[in-house]
Amino acid sequence: MASARRRRLGACFLGVLLNAITGVMCEAELSFALEPRDIIAVQEQPLVLHCQVNGIPPVTMQWRHNGLLLTRDQHHATFINGSLLIGHFLKTRSDGSSDEGDYECVAQNAFGLVVSRKARILAATMADFHVQPESVHVEESGVARFQCQIHGLPEPVISWEKDSRPVDTKNERFTLLPTGVLQITGVRDEDSGQFCCVAHNSAGVKHSAEALLSVSGSQSSVYKEPMILVGPENLTLTVHQTAILECVATGYPRPIVSWSRLDGRPIGVEGIQVLGTGNLMISDVGVQHSGVYVCAANKPGTRVRRTAQGRLVVQAPAEFVQPPQSIARPVGTTAIFTCQAQGEPEPQLTWLKNGQILEPGGHVKLRNNNSTLTIYGISQDDEAIYQCIAENSAGSTQASARLTVLLADGLPGVPAHVQAEALSPTAIRVSWREPNQNTQDIIGYVLHFRRTSDPAEKEHETVSKVTLQQVIRDLEPSTSYTFYVKAYTSHGASEPSGSVTESTRGEVPAPPSLRTKAVNSSAIQATWEPSFKMGQHHGFRLFYKRAHAAQFTGPITFPRNVTQYNITRLDPALAYEIKLLAFNQHGDGNSTTRVVSLQEAVEKSVSDVPCDCVKDEQGRTSTTGIVIGIHIGVTCIIFCILFLVFSYRGRLKMCKAIQATPQARSGAVLESSSSSQGAAGLTGTARRAPEVNGSVAGKKVEDSNELERLFTQPNMQEASLSDSYVLNEARLSTIPLDRVAVEREMPFREPPAGGAGQQEQG
Repeated sequence: MASARRRRLGACFLGVLLNAITGVMCEAELSFALEPRDIIAVQEQPLVLHCQVNGIPPVTMQWRHNGLLLTRDQHHATFINGSLLIGHFLKTRSDGSSDEGDYECVAQNAFGLVVSRKARILAATMADFHVQPESVHVEESGVARFQCQIHGLPEPVISWEKDSRPVDTKNERFTLLPTGVLQITGVRDEDSGQFCCVAHNSAGVKHSAEALLSVSGSQSSVYKEPMILVGPENLTLTVHQTAILECVATGYPRPIVSWSRLDGRPIGVEGIQVLGTGNLMISDVGVQHSGVYVCAANKPGTRVRRTAQGRLVVQAPAEFVQPPQSIARPVGTTAIFTCQAQGEPEPQLTWLKNGQILEPGGHVKLRNNNSTLTIYGISQDDEAIYQCIAENSAGSTQASARLTVLLADGLPGVPAHVQAEALSPTAIRVSWREPNQNTQDIIGYVLHFRRTSDPAEKEHETVSKVTLQQVIRDLEPSTSYTFYVKAYTSHGASEPSGSVTESTRGEVPAPPSLRTKAVNSSAIQATWEPSFKMGQHHGFRLFYKRAHAAQFTGPITFPRNVTQYNITRLDPALAYEIKLLAFNQHGDGNSTTRVVSLQEAVEKSVSDVPCDCVKDEQGRTSTTGIVIGIHIGVTCIIFCILFLVFSYRGRLKMCKAIQATPQARSGAVLESSSSSQGAAGLTGTARRAPEVNGSVAGKKVEDSNELERLFTQPNMQEASLSDSYVLNEARLSTIPLDRVAVEREMPFREPPAGGAGQQEQG
């Protein structure tokens, strides 16, 4: 027994080695050379299902029918090459059983068992017509259409007869579609007659009822809008079949039929053929042909058109993109098989172990829609042939792989005394002791851990090469974890140790955010907001002290819904340090600290007091208005005096011009006396003017600057006038008195004609 197992292991190791070096698979894997296929069987006729397998003999072959093993009897026999013979195929036997169903070939040798793909066997049948042709009346040159439909296995072949004779399909006016449709374009009177549909397959031949075609006189010269009599139907086919999309259009003139895809993609030319006047045939359809097809009937030379559409769905049987590969693993390790398949619709994956459906659970897990099979901590019982079955509505396929469990002498014993200790909310330390035997070849330990509530496939691993302990970090607070350890040598792993469970500690709250401000010279307001990054808080603790003091005052404890507090009766000349922290059932969190100087806060509040700019501006404007009013009044008085002076001089000159008598001089003297008094009065005024103007002029410049500041866009005309007032006033106030007297004592001369204006200007 042991020698047989060693020979088997030797052959297996040799197969694995050859597979690794040359890529050639070991024949012990029982690969199928020929699998049974789907068949439509003829009633009461013999049927043979073929199956061939490669593998190290002895190999036994069996068959399953609908999942149950077939026994040898007078109806079934298995050939030496593995083929199955059904001597007399019947859809229904006298005992109620049937030869129809799913058949599987089962092969087994010393290394395991494999099952072939399912082959579906159905009996050939022919039902009655469920669509019979109907009589039609067509105008000459029009279109006639007959249709019949019948179900059968295999799909019945349809032909047509006219007046009990086969329709001449060589006539291009007659279009016979595989779907059981007969189209006649450009109908003539000679086409009148009785039409019959004939269906035949391996189950027999059937004739439909007859339908009459009658033809009337032509009205082809009358315009008729294009119209689609029959549009394409929705079809569901399997790859490599032929799709027939029908489109029958009428109208005068005869419309032009065209095809397109609704998604805008080109239909292509390969395998595309037009039957008759507008039917589309796609040979050897593929998944890329799936889509909505649009038939358009266009009136020649115009944009007038009518459309109809139908959907084509092409299914593809399952096929493997990545079949599972055979592997060899030591005891206690993990084995992973990957199986990926494609098809339309998407295939469903099923796993078998030695021909039986594999139920996940325990150390066997299926993930990623069954595309990954993982076996944790493998043992000798897991050695088997594993099969991936991919199946959809279009067909099924299978692929197998073998798991070889490597046995080696001298594997280490189980690590002992495994313990776990929580260090923090996110860390646990796990420790263990060396096994009791075979410790000299240990090269390291692997610590396996997961959350206790998680399934085994979410397990994590960490390697410890030297020490007998490991700290697992980045865990979740207040969470239970399960741990176990394996010892490894170059030959394999030990059995797993016993599991231990430990929970991480609870987490304290994160530091809250803290804001402080001075309410007045002896009070500080503290406002805070909790942080939700860590553990939930139950409340807050507030501390405060004078800066550089040794001890804090506090704590002042608040419930979780309080977020503000005023600290009063403080010294305004000092700075204070304020500390705040959050707490829960697990303890106090880290604190947040702020330093506030009441003296600086008070000074800043004083310096930040806003001035009453509006009031100040209004007062300044009011003062400026008074000064400007006084200035304007003085200017008006001076202007009046100037007006009187020059008016008097004008009158004096006029009198001198009129008086030509010798008394002119004495009159002039008399006038001079009067003028002297006036001049004296004027001089007195002029002398007072500099005193007034000395203060007013300076004030006027200041007021002028103030006006420019208050009014950014002064009236230029008024400014110019104001400047002229200042200039005239300055002239008047600086005229010397003796110059006035000299001008007054000049002898009078008769001015020349037209010179009065010049004299007056001088």
